[in-house]
Amino acid sequence: MSPAGRDAPAASVAAQAALPGFDARRFKAMERAGFNRIAARYADGAHLRAELATALLDAAALAPGQRVLDLASGPGLLAGEAARRVAPGGSVLATDIAEAMLAEGARRCGARADAPCFAAADAERLCLADACVDRVLAGLALFIFPHPEQALAEMHRVLAPGGRLALSVWGVREAVPLIHCAQDTIARLLPPPKVVRPSVFRFGEPAVLAAALAAAGFDDIDIRPCAFSCHFDTAEACWQAFLDLAGGAAEALGRLPQTTRDALQAAVADELEPHRCKDGRGGYLLPALTLVASARRRG
Repeated sequence: MSPAGRDAPAASVAAQAALPGFDARRFKAMERAGFNRIAARYADGAHLRAELATALLDAAALAPGQRVLDLASGPGLLAGEAARRVAPGGSVLATDIAEAMLAEGARRCGARADAPCFAAADAERLCLADACVDRVLAGLALFIFPHPEQALAEMHRVLAPGGRLALSVWGVREAVPLIHCAQDTIARLLPPPKVVRPSVFRFGEPAVLAAALAAAGFDDIDIRPCAFSCHFDTAEACWQAFLDLAGGAAEALGRLPQTTRDALQAAVADELEPHRCKDGRGGYLLPALTLVASARRRG
């Protein structure tokens, strides 16, 4: 997520790949630092996204004995359940560039016999053999990759013929107030970034996502919406939930003076006002729209 909260339009993924001055290496370093920073809190917030996790795993059509690769696995939230679904006889490799995320996942899985294996890896340059897995998972990850077309090419390469990819992405900006309300607050109070970064909503249109999958060589593409809602008692809790997902944005914001961070947290209530609960229970109810896609590597 953009540390200054100003995402580029989601209309053209290709155009965003060529943003003037965009430094992919620096972008990855910031994301890695950010996700290392929030590893435990990201895992603690898994219950907010439970419906999405279930929808993605169902779309993958997992079965005992399959070999599964979970990209940008974070603390292994998908990988842990996938390992249960492919037992007995299956295996799951959970990968991420953020080593603290992987350590958190390994700690939470403990010594389970069906626990995933955890390994640091860059989704755009996988050190895996061709056609070595039956399923690839990528939950809320594709928009994070500086070169998503490269990551999709790697997913296609490591899948066995007939194997399937299942991934999730955020929907269009207006349908994800958990993120855009925080971004709008940041944009109001902070100067614009020197270099515009790719949007986390860049695959929010089904046609854009389908085109990217087809360009990577996938067919039998199925894209379905998955909507869920998150209730928060306070605006501060909404802000914290954003930070707990934000990766590079969390890292950039964490480097700001405490007074600036306090001002951002206090100001987010203005953006959240349209989502205040009116049913008597108080707090805020924030809907979130995601897309869940599955696709097959041609045989």
